Amino acid sequence: MDPSVGSVLLFEVLPRVATIAVAIAGGVAFANVLVAFGAIQYIAALSKPLTGPANLPDEVGSAILTTAASTTAGYGMLAEYRDSGLLDDRATLVAVTINTFFGFVQHIFTFYAPVLIPILGLKVGLLYVGTRAGISLAITITGIVAGAVLLSSRNVNPGAMSDVDSEARTDGGDDRTAREKLLDAGRGGLEKTWDILPRLAFVYTLVVLLTTYYDLESITGGAADPLASATGLPAAAVPIIVIYAFDTTSGALAIAPLIADGVFTARTAVATMLIGGIVSFTVSTFKRSIPFQYGIWGAEFGTKVIVVNTSLKILWISIALVGLLLI
Repeated sequence: MDPSVGSVLLFEVLPRVATIAVAIAGGVAFANVLVAFGAIQYIAALSKPLTGPANLPDEVGSAILTTAASTTAGYGMLAEYRDSGLLDDRATLVAVTINTFFGFVQHIFTFYAPVLIPILGLKVGLLYVGTRAGISLAITITGIVAGAVLLSSRNVNPGAMSDVDSEARTDGGDDRTAREKLLDAGRGGLEKTWDILPRLAFVYTLVVLLTTYYDLESITGGAADPLASATGLPAAAVPIIVIYAFDTTSGALAIAPLIADGVFTARTAVATMLIGGIVSFTVSTFKRSIPFQYGIWGAEFGTKVIVVNTSLKILWISIALVGLLLI
């Protein structure tokens, strides 16, 4: 029996929206604090090897490094930079792409190391996590190269940072007290969140209701069989891919005994899970990417972010699959 609409809204939509809203508010407030207290120049020094070759302003480095702690906060900071005029759309897409590896890093400590590696075993777990790390790093390097080739001074406006912290003077001086700076930074975070919140809540509500009352598995399951067949994986890969596409942990639990029994080698197991990741894009894009990206950026630019992210992931996962299965 399907849950009631009220329970879905209360126990699924509300917690997700609240969590993202808090992270966005914190990320934007953090960006404002960095500007107000002049800390941005010190953080920029750490990320200069990333932002410099990509022709991005130093301030973007703070968002990139913040992503390692919170993807949502990092995205919130980039949204603030884009809205202020510091970055145009092309520069923002490059910055989002560079963010990829740093978004992956946080998952190593929160999911891959404590959960996935113990399930898969050390050999398969490390191979899988290492492969995913390599894919994420390749995407980040792609972003740096894209910035070097596609960006110029026309795509950024460093002077726009004065609009992010409107009371900070361009000469670096600021007459406000520390308390006033913190209050203004917090106020800016709340204002930004309030702008995003209605759109975020609407899209999440729509997506959660649709995925709750309509079955998407029939759509995704149909994509698993030809993918497994084309790569020459064992027949057992098909159900694993389907399970993995909907839940990573369940997919790992399902394939673990088959690895122990010798049905999958370390390489074919990792390849199967990577294919499951490709198939999962049909679900994860609808359930997570669309509501999150549309909530942050709006539908038009959010679609561009999704297309770039998904295309690069599929490209580099495919290259990794070739390396695992053919080399």
